[in-house]
Amino acid sequence: MNSGLADFIEHHSESIIEQAIEFARTVEVGTPMDQIALRDHLPEIIAAIVADLRTPQSRAEEIEKSEGRAAPNGRARSAAAVHALHRAHSGYSISDLVAEYRALRASVLRLWADAPDPASLRDLTRFNEAIDEAIAESVTHYADEVARWRDIFLGVLGHDLRSPLGAVVMTAQLIAQMAADTPVAVEADRLVRISGRMLALLDRLLVYNRAQMGLDFEVDAADVDLAQACREEVELLQAALPGRGIAFASPATVRGRFDAGRVREALANLVVNAHKYGTRSGEIRVDLRDDGGHAALCVSNDGEPIPRETLDLMFEPLRRGGVADADSEHASLGLGLFIVSQIAQAHGGTIRAESDGGVTTFCLQLPRGCPAAA
Repeated sequence: MNSGLADFIEHHSESIIEQAIEFARTVEVGTPMDQIALRDHLPEIIAAIVADLRTPQSRAEEIEKSEGRAAPNGRARSAAAVHALHRAHSGYSISDLVAEYRALRASVLRLWADAPDPASLRDLTRFNEAIDEAIAESVTHYADEVARWRDIFLGVLGHDLRSPLGAVVMTAQLIAQMAADTPVAVEADRLVRISGRMLALLDRLLVYNRAQMGLDFEVDAADVDLAQACREEVELLQAALPGRGIAFASPATVRGRFDAGRVREALANLVVNAHKYGTRSGEIRVDLRDDGGHAALCVSNDGEPIPRETLDLMFEPLRRGGVADADSEHASLGLGLFIVSQIAQAHGGTIRAESDGGVTTFCLQLPRGCPAAA
């Protein structure tokens, strides 16, 4: 299909893109973007609009498209969709994103208005439809990305809150037992009910929030003895899992710059994972090694071997390593190993998993000189 406007846009594409970049430069974001980031997928969006203008379109297709009912054409994620994701991660608001398309539209129309031959009404209609379609795709993907990160926040928050809240519930129950037949018995029972209700509400949040998620963690590194921190955490874990043996081996000291609290959190998640999915009668082994420039923290358990393809996915959110007891898993988001991977990444380290000969091992390797914040 011949289109004078398509030819015109193609011929003036660099000028149109430069004007769009000038607008993008005015958007205030946390970290200023360089020329490459500002340009992003604008050339591909322009090319898609040109291709759209040159594609024959029936009257019925024109009506469906103008009403936003055109069926997806099965292609891979469009340039407009990818552009929206990049802009979302760059700090654009959804209003900024739409305004960028408005500026793009305006730059084309201004250039065309100065051209010797005005556009036909049909060309202008098709152009506006193409821009509107790109806006719709961008807005949809932007909104999906925002929703994904909202779910990440809620999921990790819920995961981190459940253990301390569970401790509150158990403590409240203990207080209620000790307060039986005393003047504070009623208040103690009320505390049990309220804390139990809070835990039930959190469980519902966790069940609701079973969605794809990911998150960066911040670490507060300081010069610490990691051996002592891990030793203390293993003692707490042993008290929490009285029927399960946990063997800890470590040098006397392993000093370095680590976020001890985050490493203890990772260790707890690995041990709980081993308890859930390993052989219940087997011992959980925790080994901390000094590997020169790194500290290696490994947790092993006996159990059925895990296929390599499964191991490669276990650090993704909502993945689980096996079938666990229904009572302990009914509200889990499957975030434990995902959180471990984020803690490793925040330290500039790595986490790997191996399963062979009936033994599964997760090994966290952390550089001794972790930055103050990642």
